Amino acid sequence: MRRLWLLFSQTVTILVAVWFVLITLKPEWVRQSTQWNSDLHVLEVADSAASGAGAGSLRGAAQKASPSVVSINTSRQSGAPDQAKDPWFRYFFGDQDESSAQMGLGSGVIMSPEGYILTNNHVVEAADEITVVLNDGRRTQAKLVGTDPETDLAVLKIKLDQLPVMVMSKAEHIQVGDIVLAIGNPFGVGQTVTSGIVSALGRNQLGINTFENFIQTDAAINPGNSGGALVDVQGNLLGINTAIYSRSGGSMGIGFAIPVSTARQVLEGIVKEGQVVRGWIGVEPTDITTELAKTFNVQRDTGVIITGVLQSGPAYKAGIRPGDVMLAVEGKPVQTVSELLAQVSALKPGSTANLRVLRRSEELVLTVTPAQRPKAKAVAR
Repeated sequence: MRRLWLLFSQTVTILVAVWFVLITLKPEWVRQSTQWNSDLHVLEVADSAASGAGAGSLRGAAQKASPSVVSINTSRQSGAPDQAKDPWFRYFFGDQDESSAQMGLGSGVIMSPEGYILTNNHVVEAADEITVVLNDGRRTQAKLVGTDPETDLAVLKIKLDQLPVMVMSKAEHIQVGDIVLAIGNPFGVGQTVTSGIVSALGRNQLGINTFENFIQTDAAINPGNSGGALVDVQGNLLGINTAIYSRSGGSMGIGFAIPVSTARQVLEGIVKEGQVVRGWIGVEPTDITTELAKTFNVQRDTGVIITGVLQSGPAYKAGIRPGDVMLAVEGKPVQTVSELLAQVSALKPGSTANLRVLRRSEELVLTVTPAQRPKAKAVAR
């Protein structure tokens, strides 16, 4: 036993001596060996990150949200113009092809197990046939439930089982700088996921829709993405992608999405009542400028001034007149035309509401009974 212990001690001593000699005389050998092991470790870490959702990966969000985003194919029979039936028209222009069809592409988001899908109104507008293609390859015809041109949203319905449903986020949680994903079917190449950040909130006065409160993002959005999903890093819905600013037709880093709060309101309104019911008082509001303030003798340089009032409309009956400055609707301050439109549209038709206005230098509280907002045609895009 003593002899074995002595042999072990001598062996360890020799190995330590060899290691010491290597460190002293050939340190590069030791560094090369360490570096090689380190490189192997880095590759393993890289492979691990590639094969699983690491700290910087957005895979989890994409995998959660992607199944709920669908591709939408539309077709519309263009038909021949009415005058094509006239013999003289045929004589000069020949017979017109009545069977030619116009095709369209877009995206949509499955919002409920019952098969309700949110998309953009301009994706399905005037379509004779709407086909929905799910991410798992299933294809089916869709029924148009209703549209809301003033927000450019539409609701479709499909009849399929085991539908993947999108989870809606809370709009108040979103902040500028948050990472987002845009999911859709750009140019018809198939479902595509792009990433970016929230560039701005509350974008309006862009001339896209009547009611504008857009989320701006630099995530790549291209034609065909319309109606697709803008989601957060948890894969929850933040908005419906609807428009881009572009000089070329492709993404230039400025895209706009309709917030989930607006999308929810439109979805519930169309599903429950077949339309979105909004309040309306019949005024023409304008943001105050220096020229308008002088014209109407208003001692203010900010706010919303009423430049026109529809005779016999709700506002006229309530006593509102051109030159009045709108201060608040039901106690909520008004600073811009967009805020006024949003707050008036939220009023329930037939129920009284209080409006606070400034007339010259006197504040008045007027009671108005809003009517239902007339249906609007789609905004030219």
